[in-house]
Amino acid sequence: MTLWRNIKAEITSWPRNIQLFFLANILYQMGGGMFSVLYNLYIQDLGFDVSMNGRVISIQSIATALLFIPIGLMGDKMSRKPILVIGALCSGMTFMGRSFVEGETSILFLAASSGIFASFFQVLAIPFLAANVTKNNRLRLFSIHASLVLAAQVIGSLGGGILADVLKSAGMSSVSSLQYVLLIGGMATVLGTLPLFFVRESAIHNKQLALLPKQLDLDSAQIEIHNQKSSASDWKFIRLFFFTQLLIGTGSGLVVPYLNLYFTDRFDISLSLMSILISLGQIMTIVSMMIGPSLANKVGPVKAVVIFQILSLPFLLFTGYTYSLVMASVTFLFRQALMNAANPIFSSLLIDHVSEKRRGIANSLMQTAFMTGWATMGPVQSYLVTTFGSYQGYAITFTITGLLYVTASAFFYLMLRDKRKSIPYKASLNQGAAE
Repeated sequence: MTLWRNIKAEITSWPRNIQLFFLANILYQMGGGMFSVLYNLYIQDLGFDVSMNGRVISIQSIATALLFIPIGLMGDKMSRKPILVIGALCSGMTFMGRSFVEGETSILFLAASSGIFASFFQVLAIPFLAANVTKNNRLRLFSIHASLVLAAQVIGSLGGGILADVLKSAGMSSVSSLQYVLLIGGMATVLGTLPLFFVRESAIHNKQLALLPKQLDLDSAQIEIHNQKSSASDWKFIRLFFFTQLLIGTGSGLVVPYLNLYFTDRFDISLSLMSILISLGQIMTIVSMMIGPSLANKVGPVKAVVIFQILSLPFLLFTGYTYSLVMASVTFLFRQALMNAANPIFSSLLIDHVSEKRRGIANSLMQTAFMTGWATMGPVQSYLVTTFGSYQGYAITFTITGLLYVTASAFFYLMLRDKRKSIPYKASLNQGAAE
């Protein structure tokens, strides 16, 4: 009861916009969680070879990456609410269509469509949240947001895998059981549209831009000089974060989309056990994300990001080389938690180093960098696994990923090591937030 009261108090302390957005995103991510774990298995059950999964992931990622920058620019220039509504609605409808198409052309077309509409949420979530909470509370809010996203994906992936097995045990074919579960995922994503209709666009953005000249007591010439310096500083940090994300995205693209295939191919486990493993990895990530702000306050956000990433590397390599299912499961869980725990801190650092009027484009460029790396690795991963087999192929991909992660962490630390700015997060989320 005490835990429930604390959770209730936490939720009611959030601004109304944040409550509505979190509810919408939970439903949206539940559907996405089902697809992320089950859709490549569905493709496999239709009789396509492993290269088809590589093509699907690549075309979806490329479509998403192509829309990142336009959506980021739109989010900086207009209301983010209609963009989020369209993204959630069209994503859900596309998911529902993907649940039943079986032809190669239709599969690839709808994969591209999913990629396009996925960009809406991926780009605008962080700028939307930043506009509805004060600077002192961003890291905490971003950590809660990332944790809720993963929790929703846990529900979707775990529930989807178990439900698919239940339907199969009841006599339904493997393809049909996956189709019905994926349809449910699409319906959940469509329902995520409803809370967004009640969101009111934050006025913080416009107020900050209007008050800045008055606060600094600048004339028109000084304002122009200030804007030029601000722009130069913004783009300096955007380039730094962009290159870091490109390396991380390239490494992730070799491993993360294929973790379910890694477990089923190398160890021949059931859908339920595979879903449980993926879900446990997300649960551990939720816990690590919630302790991330504490580590950031103790050692600084830059060191916290690097510590999480470096600690994940031994577990990544153990996962890639072990013959033991138990060892692979344990090391996978720790790698998943440690690597992803840095994400909210990374996002908070980006937002703090970039002015309000460029946060949409900044976040879109980070997503573009990550997705560009992710998209290009699909054919590479498929080639390595097809050529070298389920053991050596995965071992090679995990090793390359580790090298890319080390390079990204070293570059990030060397470029930002003197930025010792602390990000406090303990104040109330309501403070100064507009609804």
